[in-house]
Amino acid sequence: MPIATVNPANGETLKTYEAMGEQEIERRLQLAEATFRTYRTTTFDERARLLHRAADLLEEDQQDIARVMTTEMGKPIQQARAEAAKCAKAMRWYADHAEELLADEEPADSDVKDSGASRVRVRYRPVGPVLAVMPWNFPLWQVIRFAAPALMAGNVGLLKHASNVPQTALYLEDLFHRAGFTEGTFQTLLIGSGAVDEILRDERVKAATLTGSEPAGRAVASTAGEMIKKTVLELGGSDPFVVMPSADIDRAAKVAVTARVQNNGQSCIAAKRFIVHTDVYDAFAERFTAGMKALKVGDPMADDTEVGPLASEQGLRDVEELVDDAVRSGAQVLCGGERPDGPGWYYTPSVLAGITREMRIHREEAFGPVATLYRAADLDEAVLIANDSPFGLSSNVWTRDEEEVDRFVRDLEAGGVFFNGMTASHPAFPFGGVKRSGYGRELSGHGIREFCNITTVWHGA
Repeated sequence: MPIATVNPANGETLKTYEAMGEQEIERRLQLAEATFRTYRTTTFDERARLLHRAADLLEEDQQDIARVMTTEMGKPIQQARAEAAKCAKAMRWYADHAEELLADEEPADSDVKDSGASRVRVRYRPVGPVLAVMPWNFPLWQVIRFAAPALMAGNVGLLKHASNVPQTALYLEDLFHRAGFTEGTFQTLLIGSGAVDEILRDERVKAATLTGSEPAGRAVASTAGEMIKKTVLELGGSDPFVVMPSADIDRAAKVAVTARVQNNGQSCIAAKRFIVHTDVYDAFAERFTAGMKALKVGDPMADDTEVGPLASEQGLRDVEELVDDAVRSGAQVLCGGERPDGPGWYYTPSVLAGITREMRIHREEAFGPVATLYRAADLDEAVLIANDSPFGLSSNVWTRDEEEVDRFVRDLEAGGVFFNGMTASHPAFPFGGVKRSGYGRELSGHGIREFCNITTVWHGA
């Protein structure tokens, strides 16, 4: 795949970039290693000052970088602006909380005494250069949620971004440099995916984090495992959105539309499978389908556009194939189900009903504005359908029954359960999944500690 900016609204190639050669990659690896030796000794106050400055600069750049993101991957411009603002918020959160999150821990006095020590501390220390392999769908946010905690912990970053968002990738490197971070603290590697394996095998790279597809996660995890290096993986998701009889059906249907088509439906944590109790199925399906039909699809640069193009022609073909397979197997198309006429990689917001386990869309992630509807006889069947997926990233449940709340928290196989709302990430809360959605956690104290050496410091009596 070439490293290029291709506008998904019309298919026009705007900029192309040469991949970095071996000499430049080696220079950057040397620089990362050398920078880490010094950067790891900086204070939390110094790091926080730099990260606050980066947040300020990002807010100043908000309009321009939003246009770059929309041009490169097609998200509606209002969502691009919101993404930039969210990144600034996360940087400030980690700047303000990192020292507290990584403070030394003191075991209980009785345990210290029992060990024969006069004092014991647990200290969090940075591990070194961390390689981040990041996707195109949230080209700023996915990087910042790794970079902000990693840099505050004293690590340095090497970014291998998706090949279709090179301008965003270069902007991120420039942002940190302008904020005052030294050159080797955060570097973008303009490379293809084929170069990742060799870089991950390099002894100077101490760990890796990847957000992306399951095959990409398998490849990185395999190499990292062979090299005995820590990894955090956030892979696909096919999140359930369960609606029970006690729910506010009007509100649930309205939120369901947003939950499905955010980022043009190209989000791992977008709700994709809508599992509705039979008592309220017809009412929800009617409202939800009407909401999906009413969405404005169009130019992502227009402020009133709600759904823009998919990011790539291949992504569009993948969605079409999933829908066509489902229809051939008996699924009913309640709305959409087609590519509109005209240029660009658009797909109409779609709702499919009558889904069966034999359909590909039941077990594969639909990365576009396509929703699947399921009817559940009761809570037990809703949980069964929700868990009948290889993924387990997040989940949404609409109910006002506290006993049902307890059951869903206990039984859903997911890294998060969001009640009476849609899944969203926040820097204070851990983010990640189970099963084939990956392992490890981003954000919160859990995220900043993922790439730390947890060191026991023991003093004799």
